[in-house]
Amino acid sequence: MSKNTKKTSQKIAALASETLRDPNTSKTARSLAASALAQANTGKQPSAEMERLASRTMQDGRVNDNTQALAASVLSQANKER
Repeated sequence: MSKNTKKTSQKIAALASETLRDPNTSKTARSLAASALAQANTGKQPSAEMERLASRTMQDGRVNDNTQALAASVLSQANKER
């Protein structure tokens, strides 16, 4: 299985941290933020479930720009063979 070696950028990691500290953040945004942070300085890749959540988020026109950015980051680090 091929491995995607991309990592979360500092900008997205900072956004993810802010998102997790905000008590008014949605469950979806928190999940995406946690996934993005888990991939910041590790060789981890998002799970298939997280990839599906990120994909649905990108297609949903109602989510804010920050959540879209987190979803895009998670998708860019997805397993290429899934």
